[in-house]
Amino acid sequence: MGPVIEVRNLERFFGDFQAVRGISFEVKPGEVFGLLGPNGAGKSTTIKMLVTLLKPTGGTIRLNGYDLLTQQALVRGAVGIIFQDPSLDERLTAYENLYFHAHLYHVPRERIKERIETALKVVDLAERRNDLVMNFSGGMKRRLEIARGILHTPRILFLDEPTIGLDPQTRRHIWQYLQQLREREAITIFLTTHYMDEAEICDRIAIMDHGEIIALDTPANLKRKVSGEIINLNIAAQEQALKTIEQEFALTPSVIGDTIRLTVENGAAFLPKLFEVLGGEINGVDIKKPTLEDVFIKMTGREIRETEASSTDRLRDMVRRRGRK
Repeated sequence: MGPVIEVRNLERFFGDFQAVRGISFEVKPGEVFGLLGPNGAGKSTTIKMLVTLLKPTGGTIRLNGYDLLTQQALVRGAVGIIFQDPSLDERLTAYENLYFHAHLYHVPRERIKERIETALKVVDLAERRNDLVMNFSGGMKRRLEIARGILHTPRILFLDEPTIGLDPQTRRHIWQYLQQLREREAITIFLTTHYMDEAEICDRIAIMDHGEIIALDTPANLKRKVSGEIINLNIAAQEQALKTIEQEFALTPSVIGDTIRLTVENGAAFLPKLFEVLGGEINGVDIKKPTLEDVFIKMTGREIRETEASSTDRLRDMVRRRGRK
C-alpha cells in the first residue's frame, strides 16, 4: 500500500515570512508518526494545512489518496482531530456531544446511534452516555474527545497535544486506548507532543525547526545521533566554570537554563577529573544516556517544555467556525 499521508515541497508564506520551507515526508498506513518542534518551528502551520484549515502557498498534500486542494470534503471525512485544548460542550451529555459531531461530519442518519454506542464502548464511557460532561474528570473528557474523533471512522487521527495537563496515570490510560484503537481499526496516528515518553511510542519522528524538517527517523536511530553520555552540572559560578571546562578539557559545553551540559564518551571516568578541577563549586551532577530530549536539544538548541504547549494555533476555534459555515 502507498502512503496514507504524502507531502511534497510544502510551503506556507504569511506575507514575506515563510513559515514552512518546502518540506516533504510520507506517513505509512497504521503508523504512529510524531512531529516535534519548538514554538515557531512551523509545525502548527503544517498541521493546519494537513487538516484543511489553512491553504498551502505551494506544494502538494495527499491524505488517504485524496488531493487536499481539490477533494477537501473527502479529506475531512478521512481525518479525525483531537485538540490540545478542551473542545467539548460541557452543558451537554456525552451522547449529545457525539450526536452533534456525527451531524457535523455527515454520518448517515441510520448509522449515528450505532456509531455513538461503538465509540463510547471503545473508551469505556457507555454507562456515562447520559451524564453531563461538566461532571466528568479530565481523563474522562479526554476519552470522550477520543470517541468523538473516531466517530466518523477516520483513517487518520491527528492528536495535537492529546494528554497535556493530565496526570501521568491518566496519560498512560489514554495511550492504552489509543494503542488498542490503532490495533483494532488499523488507524494511522499523527502526533504532536511535548512529552518525550509519548514521542517514544512513535514509529518515526520528524523534528522541525525554522520551517524545515531537520531530522526524520525512528526514535532509536535518532538517539544514536548523540554519542557518548550526558553530564548535567548545577554550579554556582557558571561563567567561570564554562571557561575552566573549555580550557582544561577542550570541550564546549552547552547551557540549558541553570544547567551546564557536557557530552563525553565515558561519564563515570570523566567525573572525577571534573571534580578535581571544579572542586566545591559543583552543587549537583547527574550522568545519563542520550534521550530524545537530548536529540532535540542537539538539533534545535532548545528544550521541549510543557509550558511551550500553549494553544498557539487556535485550531479548535477554526474548526468550530468551519462547522458553523
